[in-house]
Amino acid sequence: MASSSTLRDSAADAANTAKDTGKTAIENPSQAKSNFLQSRYVQAALPFVNGGLAGMTATAVVQPIDMVKVRLQLAGEGIKTGPRPTALGVTRQIIASGKFLDLYTGLSAGLLRQAVYTTARLGFFDTFTKSLKTRADAAGRKVTFAERAAAGLTAGGLAAMIGNPADLALIRMQSDGLKPKDSRANYRSVIDALARISKAEGITALWAGALPTVVRAMALNFGQLTFFAESKSQLQAHTNLSAQNRTFAASAIAGFFASFLSLPFDFIKTRLQKQQKDPKTGQLPYKGVVDCARKVIRDEGWLRFYRGFGTYYVRIAPHA
Repeated sequence: MASSSTLRDSAADAANTAKDTGKTAIENPSQAKSNFLQSRYVQAALPFVNGGLAGMTATAVVQPIDMVKVRLQLAGEGIKTGPRPTALGVTRQIIASGKFLDLYTGLSAGLLRQAVYTTARLGFFDTFTKSLKTRADAAGRKVTFAERAAAGLTAGGLAAMIGNPADLALIRMQSDGLKPKDSRANYRSVIDALARISKAEGITALWAGALPTVVRAMALNFGQLTFFAESKSQLQAHTNLSAQNRTFAASAIAGFFASFLSLPFDFIKTRLQKQQKDPKTGQLPYKGVVDCARKVIRDEGWLRFYRGFGTYYVRIAPHA
């Protein structure tokens, strides 16, 4: 009987709470909205949502630059000599062979990638750094550079594994125009690309190039998130720049280090995700990360890893 009474009391309390919440929402919508936004579940989700929206907005802006970057990385594959492509030349070639909107090829994949990867990356990093700050404050100290670096590396690696299928679809869509017209897949959207790739090559093919993708993401996050936070802290301590100018300067610095550290891995990732089996031999051009790096150095020279650095930097900086 006591148990039954307790259940009745709990149900009554829940009903009264729901009634009060509904009444508040009707009588004072702004207060209800504030209460909703301050709930612990919403507060926990906000870093992920904000990160995803920020990444998707940046992607919509820099998508043409990303398209040019991929074409630069795939140009002259296996050849050390010959004309050196430029970002402007590649842009003109893309437009001349189709139309201006071809620069936005793979946008749906890019947006999905950011919705998944950046949401997780920034969300994980924000969660990790908040935890580190709580521990540091309790110990009466500041979060160290090494701790920020570890948080950035871990966040980037976890997010990269989650977002690899969308990343692979993006590369396939952007490189499709390099094939002869009768050999092109002509993917209609990222969903079409993911479905056709998994059907033709198996579901595991969606994680092709996952290792360099993870390493690239870790290097990228080490540069972006760690150097951004550190640069902003140093600029605040040693300059008189305004808050807005400090943010821009820190982004520029972080973008440079992120580009320098991650571009070789991004290059290998692009080559591995673009490759498909030869119809005649059934063999892939590269057996893996090490084989790809070895063949690029042997056939194209180690500086090829940094081809398109300027384009890559312009693409990375807005995300920093």
